[in-house]
Amino acid sequence: KRVAIPSWTQIYRDTTVTVRCEIQGGEGAQWTYEWRQNQLNTPPTSSVYTINRVTESDGGEYSCRGRRSSSWTEWSDSTPLKVIVPIKPTLTLQPSWTQIYSGETVTVTCEIQGGEGAQWTYEWRPAKLNTPQTSNEYKITVTESDSGGYSCRGRRDYSLTYWSNIIRLTVSSKPKAELRADRTAVPVGGSVTLTCSVSPSSSSSSSSRWKYYWYRDWKSNEALTNGQISVSDGGLYSCRGGRGEPVYYTEYSDFYWYKAVPDLSEKSSSYELLPDGSGTAQDSYIIHGQTHTAGYVCRAGRGDPEYHTDHSQPKFVWSAGQFVSLCPFNKLMLGHHFYSPSFRPLKSHLHDNH
Repeated sequence: KRVAIPSWTQIYRDTTVTVRCEIQGGEGAQWTYEWRQNQLNTPPTSSVYTINRVTESDGGEYSCRGRRSSSWTEWSDSTPLKVIVPIKPTLTLQPSWTQIYSGETVTVTCEIQGGEGAQWTYEWRPAKLNTPQTSNEYKITVTESDSGGYSCRGRRDYSLTYWSNIIRLTVSSKPKAELRADRTAVPVGGSVTLTCSVSPSSSSSSSSRWKYYWYRDWKSNEALTNGQISVSDGGLYSCRGGRGEPVYYTEYSDFYWYKAVPDLSEKSSSYELLPDGSGTAQDSYIIHGQTHTAGYVCRAGRGDPEYHTDHSQPKFVWSAGQFVSLCPFNKLMLGHHFYSPSFRPLKSHLHDNH
């Protein structure tokens, strides 16, 4: 006679174990059975003894004997049973930020400490991940529907680990970089600071991993970990953020058009009448051969003696070539009558010769 239990003698807590009492040569006889664990008799009279959700107190030495009529067999040899606490896996996320965006790829890894070398299969929450898993890694290219809590556990034969810790993912729609300038009117020779950011703000742990990609006139510069640059050249500027490997990019920011503009509040101006700029009835003037930065104004006049309006606001031209300067007057209206004014395009000179 002997006690037959599963081939392993280490059983995880909360699992179910069944032991059997086998009497060699006693097949077909009507036996009743007595069980002993740690010298304590238990009442089952079946040859099968099942323990549901075993605890540490169920560990010990098991033996049995059988009785037929008034005859008892000898006690079987003792069989040890050790109940151990299940392992709790550790679930990790790579990359490690939990605020992620639609289209990014993340990997969750189920690590079972002390279970190295064993043949584990893995169960995942949510259940949609439960395809046959012999690997402890699960790679997800996320959408917003993948938001939620993730956990795992391992299975080996009839043993289960506890569920791991829970990692919660928040998946948001693809972000758009934001571009800001510290000022909009910059004197010639000055500079402007442009700041690129990605929500959440740069103070958060997830945002600190962004790199920033700057573009001037659609030409890319190198990636910078600093979201600020200082520029002194005119152009069409934009930016976007990127992180991870391979790089996940945000949407492009809106564009910022930057030109260096003389500060008229600090420099007085004089005006020079342009060639053929006296008393024309045309409201436009074509400038040829521009070679340096210059500002242009116009004013209108009428009558005899001639009455003049104030000068228009200046318009600045930065590049050489042909430029059409439009004076903001088409007609002057006085009462209910319209009069055709004459126009005088003028060139504005700053005292510092810019």
